[in-house]
Amino acid sequence: MKSESISPDAAVSSLHRAVAVLRALGAGASRVSELGKALGYTQATTHRLLQQLVQEGLVEQLPDKRYALSLGLFELAARAGERGGLRGQFRPALLRLGAALGDSVFLLVRAGFDAMCLDRWEGPFPIRSFTGDIGGRVPLGIGQGAMAILANLAEAEREEVIRHNVPRLAGMGPLDGVYLRTEIAKVRRQGYAATSSGLIEGMAGVGVPVFDARGEVVAALSVGTLSARLEGERLQVVVDLLRREADLLAPQINPFDRGLRRPAEALGAAAGRTEREAAMP
Repeated sequence: MKSESISPDAAVSSLHRAVAVLRALGAGASRVSELGKALGYTQATTHRLLQQLVQEGLVEQLPDKRYALSLGLFELAARAGERGGLRGQFRPALLRLGAALGDSVFLLVRAGFDAMCLDRWEGPFPIRSFTGDIGGRVPLGIGQGAMAILANLAEAEREEVIRHNVPRLAGMGPLDGVYLRTEIAKVRRQGYAATSSGLIEGMAGVGVPVFDARGEVVAALSVGTLSARLEGERLQVVVDLLRREADLLAPQINPFDRGLRRPAEALGAAAGRTEREAAMP
C-alpha cells in the first residue's frame, strides 16, 4: 500500500482554514452547520477541522453540541503576553514624553478597585502624586490617571467600582458618588481627565486612557506636575502628546499581559530580573 501524504499546498490551505475557524469561534460558540455557512465550507470540512482543533486542545465541544475556544488557546495567549511585558512595552513612550514635556509621567493599570503605578519617569520638578512610587495604589477615581481608567469602564462595571469606592473616600472633600459621576461624564465627553480635586495643593495632572485592540480600557498614561505648568494652551499640548503615545501603543497591547492581569506580580518579576542582572559578572 502507498503511504498517504499531504502536499505542502494542501497543508497550508488546511492551516488557513483552521485559523479561520478559530477566528470565527472568537465571536462565540457555534454549531458545525453555522460555522460552515459563515465560512463557506462544507459541513464535512468544517467538522474535520473542528475535530483536529479539538485534538490539539484549542477547541472544545460543549454539552449542547456547539464548539468553542478552549482554555488551552487562552493559555497560549497568556504566555505570549508575558514576552517583553507591559512595562517594557511602555517604557520608550514614558521616556519620549518625559523628554518632550520635562514633567513626571506615569503608567497606571487597574488592580481590582484600585489603580496601580506600573512605571514612572521622574521629571525635574518636585511633585507629590496619589500613587507615589512604582507599585503605589490609589482608588479608581482619585487622580487623573485613575479617573481616566474608571470613566472608560463598561457602565455596569463602572457603577460597581463607584459603589465600592465611595465609602473608602469618606472625608476626602467632595469625592462622593455625585462628584465621581459628574467627573466621569466630563472625562468621557472630552476624552481625558484634567480636573484638580485640590487634595494635593499646588499639584495638577492630566491623564488619558489606553485602549487595547478590542477598544477596552487597559491602562492610563498621565502627567503630574506643578499647577502652573498645565495652564492655558500647554494643557492641550500635553493631552495631544499623551494621546499620540496611547494611540501608538493600543494595537500592540496583548489583553493577556501579566501586567494587566496581575500588576503586583509583574512588578515582582521585573524586580527579580533586575537583581539577577545586577548580580551577573
